[in-house]
Amino acid sequence: MKRVKKVANLLASVALLGVLAAGCSQETTKNSPAGSSEKEVKYPTKPIEITVPFAAGGGTDLNARAMSEYLSEKWGQPINVVNKPGAGGATGTLEVLKKGSKDGYSILTQSASAGSALFAGNPNLPFKLEDLRFIARLAVDPLAYVVKADAPWNNLKEFNEWVKQNPDKLTFASNGTTAIATFGVIQWMDSIGADFSKAKLVMTNGSGDALPKVAGGHIVLGVQGVSEVANLVKAGKLKILGIASSERSPYFPDVPTLEEQGVKGVTVTQWYGVSAPKEVPDEIVKKWEKSIEEMLNDPAYQEKLKSIVVQPSYLNSDEFTKYVKDEVERFKQIANEKGLVK
Repeated sequence: MKRVKKVANLLASVALLGVLAAGCSQETTKNSPAGSSEKEVKYPTKPIEITVPFAAGGGTDLNARAMSEYLSEKWGQPINVVNKPGAGGATGTLEVLKKGSKDGYSILTQSASAGSALFAGNPNLPFKLEDLRFIARLAVDPLAYVVKADAPWNNLKEFNEWVKQNPDKLTFASNGTTAIATFGVIQWMDSIGADFSKAKLVMTNGSGDALPKVAGGHIVLGVQGVSEVANLVKAGKLKILGIASSERSPYFPDVPTLEEQGVKGVTVTQWYGVSAPKEVPDEIVKKWEKSIEEMLNDPAYQEKLKSIVVQPSYLNSDEFTKYVKDEVERFKQIANEKGLVK
């Protein structure tokens, strides 16, 4: 009887030790990063395709290619950039949303034109803002107001006076009636008291299409990101009259801002960011967020950004989503006031 009692006590002790060990194991798993249940996602395990909804050579394209080169090396997988221009960015966006995969292998690189401006001015798009998961903002690129290098205006003040007297002779390049360039022209013309309704929009497919036409004198005004105009300015083909920014561009410190030249209220700016179909898993979004933040803080990548003349400006997914939604509402107000949405 005593032997049976000893065996029972021994078994009870073993069981108790098992419970305690399990509890310790669970606590370790809960609190230890090494044993965390949130395991590192295995991504990417195959090539990624990044769609640029504009022609090659523009700011959106240059940012996409710089990022893809960096992340391809970091992640050890090819990242292929494809250009699908058209309809102010809608063509490439639709391609990703309707034909792209939903698992993080079909990514869209956007700008303000293919993001906020596109949604604000096109209520009948075949997709909605909510169809996109905004992952991270990469950079900002203030708008530069440019004319051909031998244009008769030496500064923005002279150009403003000509535009006020000849609004019907002003032609400007833009991806669409509600693209970022259009909003930039509206805010500038409103500020100087010129009649926007008389200006003529010339439809173009991104800066790679627009700026050579401005340089050739086929279009009077180009309103594009500093990064997009930089090469033609340095080549002596274009002249910057002013930059819409709170402070001078580090890349063109001799060019005064619009505000310095008396033009107030121009808040439109170019930005570049990354999005994907809304179904992309949270863990994939987190990996992109973390990797992009690290990338933008990498001194070597910062030098790369200098070579394409943009300024890093990181926003995570939540911040970026709020930023875009707020900007869409501001652009909608402008579009409605000017009767741009039919």
